[in-house]
Amino acid sequence: MGLHKRISIYKSLQRRITFIILGVAIIPLIFLGETIYYRFARTYEAKIEDQIKYRARSQSDAVEVFLRERTAILTTIVDTHMFDDLKKQENLAYLFKVISRRTDGLIDLGVIDSTGQHLAYAGPYNLKGLNYFQQAWFNEVVSKGRYISDVYMGFRQVPHFIIAVRGYSNDQSWILRATVDSDMFNQLVRTAQTGRSGDAYILNKEGVYQTNPRFSGKILGKSNLPLTLFGQGTTIAEKIKAGGQTKHVAGTWLKNNEWLLVITQDVADEKGGLLTTRHTEIMIILFSCLAIIMTTFFALRFIFKHLEEADKGISELNEQLIQSDKMAALGKMAAGIAHEINNPLAIIGEKAGWMRDLLEEEEFHASENYNEYEKSVDKIEEHVERARKITHNMLGFARRMEHRLDDVDINNVLNQTIELLQNHAQTNNIDIQKDLQPDLPIIASDQSQLQQVFLNMINNAVDAIEKNGLIDVKTRQEDSKIVISIKDNGPGIPKEHLKKVFDPFFTTKEAGKGTGLGLSVSYNIIEKLGGTITVESKVSEGTVFSVKLPIVTPKKK
Repeated sequence: MGLHKRISIYKSLQRRITFIILGVAIIPLIFLGETIYYRFARTYEAKIEDQIKYRARSQSDAVEVFLRERTAILTTIVDTHMFDDLKKQENLAYLFKVISRRTDGLIDLGVIDSTGQHLAYAGPYNLKGLNYFQQAWFNEVVSKGRYISDVYMGFRQVPHFIIAVRGYSNDQSWILRATVDSDMFNQLVRTAQTGRSGDAYILNKEGVYQTNPRFSGKILGKSNLPLTLFGQGTTIAEKIKAGGQTKHVAGTWLKNNEWLLVITQDVADEKGGLLTTRHTEIMIILFSCLAIIMTTFFALRFIFKHLEEADKGISELNEQLIQSDKMAALGKMAAGIAHEINNPLAIIGEKAGWMRDLLEEEEFHASENYNEYEKSVDKIEEHVERARKITHNMLGFARRMEHRLDDVDINNVLNQTIELLQNHAQTNNIDIQKDLQPDLPIIASDQSQLQQVFLNMINNAVDAIEKNGLIDVKTRQEDSKIVISIKDNGPGIPKEHLKKVFDPFFTTKEAGKGTGLGLSVSYNIIEKLGGTITVESKVSEGTVFSVKLPIVTPKKK
């Protein structure tokens, strides 16, 4: 089978695998998202209903307590004071003054005899002498003993309601009556409303407003709310307004099932969080699907491209075998040439990188020749990379790459390495200080690979500090070893990461800023040279890398 036909089969197989993976990954994802949203919406609805029920119950309890407390005050007065004392204007005024200091919510106090005559009055209105015998609430108090009226107009022609308690004196009944502060009572009821669309009000058994609603209707007006929706407990109902809006309505009966506390809330207002969650979930699913599609496409394309390249490589293998003897000879020569070229290439590449870093500074952006500089750096890096590939291919011709032992002056290698990174450090306001023992012995080692190790370590220190810091580079001789320590005052490495810093592909840098191979390669180089490399670090204090190399005396030449 020819190579062209095999490539066609690969492409067909790639399409089929792509569709299968996308179907298996995306369909369950969408189904899962819809299921989670459905369950969340049901839970959210239940939570809204529970909240409005709770507000209705809590506020009805508060209103009941308010009414019971004021009724208890009047009952206590009736039980502890004589009618003859209370009907005196000065005594009643003093008693009302004492009550007003201790509690609020009552705006006046009056004593009425069995014929409905107002004998004494304490309050802001001129009600003394009026007769209440014809008032509906008067007969209710006489028959029941205590009574809280509905809101009515009364003599003052102002909407209000009263609390009245019956007393006995000399076999005759009399009444202690108080008017409730309507403003305070309305404010108490309105504390149950929430949000822009929330409302709270009280209706009597006939559906007449006892407090002012927030939006439509007014006190003593007739409400359109069907009271049959509400039983003895609390009921949640949904009704459609004329404007097409859906409302949650909760109601609780109070005052012996004579008043109904109603709380309303627009569904759209309550469901704002649910809609936000829905939109967020849709965006997450869309981005997830897009990520799956892109990942699948590029991953399979990458795999099949390498498969095609591998197939091409196999097809070319026979031709390469014919040239194997020639390649072996060329490989030996390539190894020597590559070693000589790689070191200057590394320096050129590093300088080009430093030049690119300088171009990122604001003053260079303002330069008229900025684009020319940037193009020049691009060309340098392009041709350095091209040369690296050439030397890499040349090294591939050699049978193996072995360490080359040179006469190495550690201090000199460190000075050269620091010189490479000095400009990069200075642009970030990082000071590299040296404390190099001057009488270190010359050792037999691989200078280029040691320089690579020191370059990695100092560069890592610069990256860790980022801006405004200090790097200390020290050398000293300890017995039969040379110790090189590189210390920075950066953020440090967390304790849980210290054991992983020399693992391949482990990095604490942001994605795209580190491969995690620098320290791993450095560790292997030092180990092959017979040395050791260790790290010590404390968070917020800095990091110290220490390299210990054996003192191997160079052979005489």
